[in-house]
Amino acid sequence: MTASSAAARAAAARAIDGVRRHGRSLDDSLAQATSDLTESARPLAAALAYGALRYYRQLDGLLDQLLDRPLPKRESLVHALLMAALLDRWQHDTPAHAAVAEAVNACVALGKSRLKGLVNAVLRRFGRERETLIAALSDSRSVRHNYPDWFVEVVAADWPDDADDVLAAGNARAPMWLRVNLDRTTREAYTAELEALGLESSPSPDCPSALRLHAPVPVTRLPGFDAGAVSVQDVAAQAVAAAVDVAPGMRVLDACAAPGGKTGHLLECAGGALDLVALDSDADRLARVRETLDRLDYVAQCVAADAGRPDDWWDGKPFDRILIDAPCSGSGVVRRHPDIKVLRRRDDLEAFARRQSDLLQGLWPLLAPGGCLVYATCSIFRIENHNVVSAFCDKQAGVRGNNELRVGNINGVMRTESLGLQRLPGGDDGDGFFFSILHKDGG
Repeated sequence: MTASSAAARAAAARAIDGVRRHGRSLDDSLAQATSDLTESARPLAAALAYGALRYYRQLDGLLDQLLDRPLPKRESLVHALLMAALLDRWQHDTPAHAAVAEAVNACVALGKSRLKGLVNAVLRRFGRERETLIAALSDSRSVRHNYPDWFVEVVAADWPDDADDVLAAGNARAPMWLRVNLDRTTREAYTAELEALGLESSPSPDCPSALRLHAPVPVTRLPGFDAGAVSVQDVAAQAVAAAVDVAPGMRVLDACAAPGGKTGHLLECAGGALDLVALDSDADRLARVRETLDRLDYVAQCVAADAGRPDDWWDGKPFDRILIDAPCSGSGVVRRHPDIKVLRRRDDLEAFARRQSDLLQGLWPLLAPGGCLVYATCSIFRIENHNVVSAFCDKQAGVRGNNELRVGNINGVMRTESLGLQRLPGGDDGDGFFFSILHKDGG
């Protein structure tokens, strides 16, 4: 173990604390906490931070047993450090002497030297009583699967026959999926390029552009990445462009475009020949869309505006296709963002559903007669998916639902709803995802 090892553990504690105490996303919190680390130390900090939030309920349960009384709020950094250290001992199985010593060193690095004795005592007690402490954890479904009670209740109500599988899939480590730009190359040709570099991959049987790497690598190791030959995108998200079904010359709106993965995929599907408006309310996130388009060498009109207020940005020309990749709970991508378990609240679902309904109602008039609108979320909750679309269709004249999507064998991993297709996490090793294809009469 080295000084960078203790620094990585201290950074992990800061990242975890940023989520727990300050409500920041793990990605943002980790980026801030690791900014001064060496490149070699960052993977350890990320693994500890992601793992601690993935196993949050059980680690909290262990600390409840190990601490004589809860740490005061002002010592939340030490609480976060103990979570990371317990994860290190339990799930990573780091040798006891190393885990204890580095956690104590990290405690000092955090400016909490007076509590290093506590850190030492807690971790040594865990080593002595490990099996007893683990056995004493609650056997409730929420603790067993490491989710908030409300999350488990909603999954069990929506997917009673699949609840345990869905929850377990959300705790798996997400693979690195690639989207091959079929406008530039073939999946077979790109697979050969990967093999030439010693990178193994497997094609998705359900999505013709998707390759799953057997081991993740930095994008700098991907052949042709800077030239736009390939992008990183989960296999579930890759089905959305097929649902939108663009053709060269169409006018298309990507209404919630950032960070730009689906924007790029839509353009790839039409050889770049779209009149595409990429809209997002966050100007900083919209800059990422522009970066993606530059890398792929495609052109779109990028507009920073609220999609739900078209009077502020729409030029009056109707769209042939509209994609609403709506803001949502992210319940289908928990394996990639375990901070969702800590940050989300049950009340958030109603707020998301209201926003989603507003987007559908506000953008439908912009769709040309005979056109198609695709409503998508990375959620597995019916309140954000089926319920939103069903309520919209009940009120809106001239709308027809269509769930007859065929992309390879995509329906083999999708659940057919009355007005959409739901993918549960884990199918074909993909994320959870929902989309509904809505056609406007006329044209």
